[in-house]
Amino acid sequence: MTESDRPSPEAFLRQAAQEGRGRLKVFLGAAPGVGKTWEMLTEGRQRREAGIDVVVGVVETHGRRETGALVEGHEVVPRRTVDHQGHSLGEMDLDAILERRPGLVLVDELAHSNAPGSRHPKRYQDVEELLDAGIDVYSTLNIQHVESLNDVVASFTRVRVRETVPDAILDNAEIEVVDIPPDELIERLKDGKVYIPQEATRALGHFFSKSNLTALRELALRRAAQAVDAQMLDHVRSHALAGSFAVGERIVVAVSERPVAAELVRAGKRLADALRAPWTAVYIETRRSGAMSDSDRRQLADTLALASRLGASTASVPAASVVDGLRAFALDARATQIVIGKSARPWWFEMRHGSVVDRLVRTVDDVAVHVLPGEPDTPPRRWAPAAARGRWGRPAHYVWTLAMVAAMTALGRLLLAGIDLGNIALLYLVPVMFAAASFGLRAGLFAGLASSLAYNFFFLPPTGTLTVNNPENVVSILVLLGVAVVTSQFAARVRAQADLAQSSARQNAALASFSRQLTAAPDQDALMQAICAEVGRLLDVRAVLLLPSPDGPTLRAAVPPEDRLEQIERAAAQWAMDNAQPAGRGSATLTASDWLFHPLRTTRGVLGVLGLTRDDAGEPVRSDQLPLLMSLLDQASIALDRMALEEAALHARQVDERDRLRSALLSSVSHDLRTPLTTILSAAQEMRRHPSPAMAETIEVEAKRLNRFVSNLLDMVRVEAGALPMRVEATDLFDAAASAAHDVRASLAGHEVRVDISPNIPLVRVDPVLLHHCLINLLDNAGRYADPGTPITICARRTAEAIQLSVIDQGPGIAPGNEKRVFETFTRLEGSDRAKHGTGLGLAIVKGFAEAMGLSVEAGNRSDPHGACFTIRIPEALIITHPAEKDIP
Repeated sequence: MTESDRPSPEAFLRQAAQEGRGRLKVFLGAAPGVGKTWEMLTEGRQRREAGIDVVVGVVETHGRRETGALVEGHEVVPRRTVDHQGHSLGEMDLDAILERRPGLVLVDELAHSNAPGSRHPKRYQDVEELLDAGIDVYSTLNIQHVESLNDVVASFTRVRVRETVPDAILDNAEIEVVDIPPDELIERLKDGKVYIPQEATRALGHFFSKSNLTALRELALRRAAQAVDAQMLDHVRSHALAGSFAVGERIVVAVSERPVAAELVRAGKRLADALRAPWTAVYIETRRSGAMSDSDRRQLADTLALASRLGASTASVPAASVVDGLRAFALDARATQIVIGKSARPWWFEMRHGSVVDRLVRTVDDVAVHVLPGEPDTPPRRWAPAAARGRWGRPAHYVWTLAMVAAMTALGRLLLAGIDLGNIALLYLVPVMFAAASFGLRAGLFAGLASSLAYNFFFLPPTGTLTVNNPENVVSILVLLGVAVVTSQFAARVRAQADLAQSSARQNAALASFSRQLTAAPDQDALMQAICAEVGRLLDVRAVLLLPSPDGPTLRAAVPPEDRLEQIERAAAQWAMDNAQPAGRGSATLTASDWLFHPLRTTRGVLGVLGLTRDDAGEPVRSDQLPLLMSLLDQASIALDRMALEEAALHARQVDERDRLRSALLSSVSHDLRTPLTTILSAAQEMRRHPSPAMAETIEVEAKRLNRFVSNLLDMVRVEAGALPMRVEATDLFDAAASAAHDVRASLAGHEVRVDISPNIPLVRVDPVLLHHCLINLLDNAGRYADPGTPITICARRTAEAIQLSVIDQGPGIAPGNEKRVFETFTRLEGSDRAKHGTGLGLAIVKGFAEAMGLSVEAGNRSDPHGACFTIRIPEALIITHPAEKDIP
């Protein structure tokens, strides 16, 4: 089986990952109102009539009667209600759908953010869980919600949507484009079939202009075609099907180290833009790549960097020849067009070496080849002595070759009496193959010539001279020399291919190691230090990384860490940031700097610059290291961009959390603190008219309640700040429970408090004040949520490893899955908690106080009788097992 006949392992893995998963079909539209939901419901009805078990997970009709009529007849899974900032929101009930387990579920508006408190923040993540469970999903999406197109759409519509869906969702989905002409959509908008009349008028003047709708329509069609093309390539690669399968154009530009390659790249860019096609700039590494000069390598690196800046993918592929490598790469990439340049070489050169362009045109099928005229071939360079030594190898290589020939000669003299003279010639193939495989073609040819002369001088009569009397011996010498030449050619070719493969493997291993180091970085500072350390290690240089700031480039990481930059280096770094081009030593700008600065570019612009220099004041980057450096820069840029996006997302989540806490605090202050204040004011006014002990008692009770709310707020601040005063001493749990029950007796009116703590329970080392607050909040929580007239129990049980102090009530309990959420700040869960007043801080304070004392707290439910159980676990280390321990702090 050849490489081209072998199915792609990567495509097999992608297909295997989809086994057992449900299938996702996305109804993709250019804009709201094109009929995506209508089409989804219509196809869902057809599937239901065909016997498929279909349910509606969530459908937004937006008040359209026609859409609502299509929902009728479908089984609709009821939405779960979520209270958020005083509003009731309806969200898709993921757990109910998973339990129902239909064959197909209809989920409208894939780009939707779920209400806070949902299992997943985004609806597409709910869909992913349904697919993982083997359930098929139909969903709808507008093109402006696709992550990669968000900026493009915002650039011409002046509207940026916040809800986006990753492109990977579409890549693994079946896509049906729901499309209507822009004029028809505008008429629908005017008729009030999309928005209400007031909103429709405003939309026509902004987002729904004909030019915007036409551009959005084109984006939707192209994105669907791109997804279909990627899925088709996976299929043909996994089945090793031949052919380009030109559903979409794919362009490959063959580049070299010649200056004309930059013109090829620009021509490829123009062709790709005209066809709206992806394109790749590829360099084929052959045996001659090892003999390139520093200027050639730098020219090649500049060409690949230019292609990358123009939006191309870049690749460097080792191969036996340019034609073989380019043909194999085009076949693997399923390219439909190749752009290549043709040098104006003399006819005798093409007679000897052949024409790359002619051989490529003859060997590739179903691929259009664009041939651009190139520059005239440059005259051969005049070899300098150093260049000659590099071309012909080191003198030591020839010394070893002569030693091998001498050894074979000595062995032949020893064996001459026992074997035929013709077989002696075969011994000389050993040094020929050794020299060619170890030192290259020229050393192999030298070994062949030396072997022929030694065979003639020492073995062919008359021995001791280079004269050959027998014509048959002349043929033997010529055959030996010919075999030596052919063997040298083959051995040298294999060696060159092995060197290319080894070089490629080293580079791939270096990139893999670099990627692992960057992935393991926990934060941005560690990531930047890892970039400098790995680049310095792989290229044997000193490295610094600078980020932009209002005061200019700021040094953020350096290896070694004591490196500092002078003014000219900072100027070079600033120029590299501003122009997205290398600057400093070894570049074309500010060469007086000892450092070379390369920009770290992404689609979002230049994130920073990486500076390189050598201790020996030589060129910062050797020419043979340039391809590796370009790859390292690309990976470093992606890693920095990913880390910046993660930190931005974390900051956004923190802002959202602060907003949630602020809203919850305002809600608590406005409601829970206002209630006792209102009661106190009413009682005070009543006492002005009719003083009575009952009114005074009411004021006292509500004032204590208000004081407890304020204390909870202050305690929560101390918990989050880690500023809790601690005074640990021996504490009796029975006394602590009785004291807490006494202090909250007003809140527990109508409930019998039972203290079930054995006298044999030992003392514990805790802060009695903090433990008292914990029990007060637990009892207050039980008094508010327990059924009226039911008892509340405080019990303690000794286990092998701890004492468990529990507060148990008889009420609706805690909804499954919320046992940990009840301890979150400002959390008041659905059910009994939702119906009761409170700041949502009591249980969070219990958790904070308990952990400060080295305890743990957990929540659960009882079944007989039904109710909630909150348990404080006191570990063995805090239990006083000997009376003498009670005085130990």
